[in-house]
Amino acid sequence: METIKKNPSRKECEEQIKRILMTEVLENGKNSHFKTAKDFMKYFESLYPVGDSLNKQVQRAIKSLDMPKDENGYFVINKTSAQMDEDREIGRLLRSSKAETIDLDVYDKLFLRIEDKYRDYIIRLLHDSLTFKGKFVTIVNSSEGLIIYTDNKTNLETLINSLM
Repeated sequence: METIKKNPSRKECEEQIKRILMTEVLENGKNSHFKTAKDFMKYFESLYPVGDSLNKQVQRAIKSLDMPKDENGYFVINKTSAQMDEDREIGRLLRSSKAETIDLDVYDKLFLRIEDKYRDYIIRLLHDSLTFKGKFVTIVNSSEGLIIYTDNKTNLETLINSLM
Protein backbone atom coordinates (compact mmCIF):
# COMPACT_ATOMS: atom_id res chain seq x y z
CA MET A 1 0.00 0.00 0.00
CA GLU A 2 1.38 3.39 -1.06
CA THR A 3 1.52 6.23 1.47
CA ILE A 4 0.28 9.55 0.19
CA LYS A 5 2.47 12.48 1.19
CA LYS A 6 0.50 15.40 2.50
CA ASN A 7 1.63 18.99 2.28
CA PRO A 8 3.79 20.35 5.11
CA SER A 9 2.41 22.74 7.68
CA ARG A 10 3.40 26.39 7.51
CA LYS A 11 5.69 25.82 10.50
CA GLU A 12 7.38 22.87 8.74
CA CYS A 13 7.84 25.03 5.64
CA GLU A 14 9.39 27.78 7.75
CA GLU A 15 11.87 25.35 9.30
CA GLN A 16 12.82 23.92 5.91
CA ILE A 17 13.20 27.39 4.39
CA LYS A 18 15.48 28.42 7.27
CA ARG A 19 17.54 25.23 6.79
CA ILE A 20 17.82 25.85 3.04
CA LEU A 21 18.96 29.44 3.56
CA MET A 22 21.41 28.55 6.34
CA THR A 23 22.93 25.86 4.11
CA GLU A 24 23.18 28.40 1.28
CA VAL A 25 24.93 30.90 3.57
CA LEU A 26 27.29 28.29 5.02
CA GLU A 27 28.25 26.95 1.58
CA ASN A 28 28.45 30.24 -0.35
CA GLY A 29 28.92 32.91 2.29
CA LYS A 30 25.59 34.51 1.40
CA ASN A 31 22.25 33.80 -0.23
CA SER A 32 22.46 34.35 -3.95
CA HIS A 33 19.60 32.11 -5.14
CA PHE A 34 16.45 32.79 -3.13
CA LYS A 35 14.44 35.98 -3.63
CA THR A 36 10.83 34.77 -3.63
CA ALA A 37 8.70 31.82 -2.53
CA LYS A 38 8.87 30.51 -6.09
CA ASP A 39 12.64 30.01 -5.74
CA PHE A 40 12.00 27.42 -3.00
CA MET A 41 9.40 25.47 -4.95
CA LYS A 42 11.79 23.00 -6.67
CA TYR A 43 12.88 21.81 -3.26
CA PHE A 44 9.32 21.48 -1.88
CA GLU A 45 7.98 19.93 -5.09
CA SER A 46 10.63 17.21 -4.85
CA LEU A 47 9.22 16.19 -1.46
CA TYR A 48 5.49 16.96 -1.61
CA PRO A 49 2.64 16.75 -4.13
CA VAL A 50 2.75 19.63 -6.59
CA GLY A 51 -0.21 21.97 -6.40
CA ASP A 52 -1.62 25.34 -5.49
CA SER A 53 -1.95 24.40 -1.82
CA LEU A 54 1.79 23.65 -1.55
CA ASN A 55 2.61 26.92 -3.30
CA LYS A 56 0.32 28.86 -0.93
CA GLN A 57 1.78 27.12 2.12
CA VAL A 58 5.33 28.10 1.08
CA GLN A 59 4.17 31.67 0.42
CA ARG A 60 2.56 31.81 3.89
CA ALA A 61 5.77 30.53 5.46
CA ILE A 62 7.85 33.18 3.65
CA LYS A 63 5.45 35.90 4.77
CA SER A 64 5.43 34.59 8.34
CA LEU A 65 9.24 34.52 8.52
CA ASP A 66 9.27 38.22 7.59
CA MET A 67 12.90 38.02 6.45
CA PRO A 68 14.69 41.17 5.32
CA LYS A 69 16.25 41.32 1.87
CA ASP A 70 19.69 42.52 0.90
CA GLU A 71 20.38 45.28 -1.65
CA ASN A 72 19.97 42.72 -4.49
CA GLY A 73 16.62 41.46 -3.20
CA TYR A 74 17.82 38.14 -1.75
CA PHE A 75 16.49 36.89 1.59
CA VAL A 76 18.79 37.37 4.57
CA ILE A 77 18.36 34.59 7.11
CA ASN A 78 20.72 35.58 9.90
CA LYS A 79 19.57 39.17 10.52
CA THR A 80 16.40 41.00 11.45
CA SER A 81 15.03 43.94 9.50
CA ALA A 82 16.25 46.25 12.28
CA GLN A 83 19.77 44.80 12.00
CA MET A 84 19.70 45.27 8.22
CA ASP A 85 18.65 48.91 8.63
CA GLU A 86 21.37 49.43 11.24
CA ASP A 87 23.99 47.78 8.98
CA ARG A 88 22.94 49.97 6.04
CA GLU A 89 23.32 53.10 8.19
CA ILE A 90 26.72 51.99 9.47
CA GLY A 91 27.83 51.24 5.91
CA ARG A 92 26.57 54.62 4.68
CA LEU A 93 28.47 56.42 7.44
CA LEU A 94 31.65 54.40 6.83
CA ARG A 95 31.54 55.23 3.11
CA SER A 96 30.74 58.90 3.77
CA SER A 97 33.63 59.25 6.20
CA LYS A 98 36.05 57.45 3.85
CA ALA A 99 36.80 54.98 6.66
CA GLU A 100 39.61 52.48 6.32
CA THR A 101 40.80 49.62 8.47
CA ILE A 102 44.33 49.72 9.82
CA ASP A 103 46.16 46.72 11.27
CA LEU A 104 47.57 47.97 14.56
CA ASP A 105 49.94 44.99 14.79
CA VAL A 106 52.36 46.87 12.53
CA TYR A 107 52.66 49.67 15.11
CA ASP A 108 54.58 49.76 18.37
CA LYS A 109 52.68 50.22 21.61
CA LEU A 110 53.71 52.49 24.42
CA PHE A 111 51.93 52.33 27.76
CA LEU A 112 51.66 55.56 29.74
CA ARG A 113 50.58 54.87 33.34
CA ILE A 114 48.43 57.80 34.44
CA GLU A 115 45.67 58.44 36.97
CA ASP A 116 42.13 58.00 35.74
CA LYS A 117 41.03 61.58 36.45
CA TYR A 118 43.60 62.99 33.96
CA ARG A 119 43.27 60.48 31.09
CA ASP A 120 40.52 62.04 28.98
CA TYR A 121 42.04 65.51 29.27
CA ILE A 122 45.54 64.29 28.34
CA ILE A 123 44.13 62.40 25.35
CA ARG A 124 42.52 65.62 24.13
CA LEU A 125 45.70 67.64 24.71
CA LEU A 126 47.87 65.08 22.89
CA HIS A 127 45.40 64.91 20.03
CA ASP A 128 45.34 68.70 19.60
CA SER A 129 49.06 69.26 20.26
CA LEU A 130 51.30 70.52 17.45
CA THR A 131 54.28 68.93 19.24
CA PHE A 132 52.66 65.47 19.14
CA LYS A 133 51.09 65.82 15.68
CA GLY A 134 52.03 62.78 13.59
CA LYS A 135 53.75 61.05 16.51
CA PHE A 136 50.98 58.50 17.17
CA VAL A 137 48.22 56.66 15.32
CA THR A 138 45.75 56.31 18.16
CA ILE A 139 45.44 56.40 21.93
CA VAL A 140 43.39 53.86 23.89
CA ASN A 141 42.18 54.66 27.38
CA SER A 142 42.79 51.54 29.49
CA SER A 143 42.20 50.61 33.12
CA GLU A 144 45.59 51.81 34.39
CA GLY A 145 46.61 54.40 31.82
CA LEU A 146 46.88 55.11 28.10
CA ILE A 147 48.03 52.76 25.35
CA ILE A 148 49.57 54.76 22.53
CA TYR A 149 50.13 53.19 19.11
CA THR A 150 53.01 54.73 17.17
CA ASP A 151 55.33 54.03 14.28
CA ASN A 152 58.29 55.56 16.16
CA LYS A 153 58.20 54.38 19.75
CA THR A 154 61.69 55.63 20.66
CA ASN A 155 61.01 59.21 19.55
CA LEU A 156 57.58 59.28 21.21
CA GLU A 157 58.93 57.89 24.47
CA THR A 158 61.80 60.41 24.46
CA LEU A 159 59.36 63.25 23.81
CA ILE A 160 57.00 62.18 26.59
CA ASN A 161 59.88 61.65 29.05
CA SER A 162 61.28 65.10 28.24
CA LEU A 163 58.01 66.63 29.45
CA MET A 164 57.85 64.70 32.75
